Amino acid sequence: MIYESTPLLTTNRLILRKYTEDDLPDLFELLRDPQVNTFLPWFPAGTTEDAHRFLHERFLSQYQKPSSYSYAVCLKESGHAIGYVCLSDQESHDLGYALRKEYWRLGIMTEAAAAVVRRVKEAGYPYITATHDRKNPASGMVMKRLGMTYRYSYVEQWQPKNIPVTFRMYQLNFDKDTKQTYMEYWNRYPIHFIEEIPGQDR
Repeated sequence: MIYESTPLLTTNRLILRKYTEDDLPDLFELLRDPQVNTFLPWFPAGTTEDAHRFLHERFLSQYQKPSSYSYAVCLKESGHAIGYVCLSDQESHDLGYALRKEYWRLGIMTEAAAAVVRRVKEAGYPYITATHDRKNPASGMVMKRLGMTYRYSYVEQWQPKNIPVTFRMYQLNFDKDTKQTYMEYWNRYPIHFIEEIPGQDR
């Protein structure tokens, strides 16, 4: 596997790059929005100090690791960071993302995430996973457009909000000959099951 720290990526409309301290105002706008953060585990940021802590913990500290994919999603035309895409360095290789709501339904997150997926495939990752709250099917649509397929659902008491959430777990194997499924969430959470999702082959 190739080890690299968030290499620069470009698409038709976007630049995907490392976050910097200068991105704090844009990140705060994303993190403070209750609607954007409805289906994320943390509460909306109340202050710039909250956003600054998030910037360091979730992004800047990741760049010190041998390999990381933690991106600011920026518009080419303005350079502003309007969202993020991250890949966990844990065994799950979990893909996570968020986007300012004024840019929803424009295909931007699919475009950004697809660039990251192509890069980690080239880097030799065997697979990626992603999860979404069952009440947030729009996030699941991004996963489907990336070629990910639904594997199973599970119920987690999500922290720090301390609410039960039913998650759907999706996976994309880069080796087309394997049917491997990442089973950690299934094994960890007692309530787990397989749903029948219209239009989704497993």
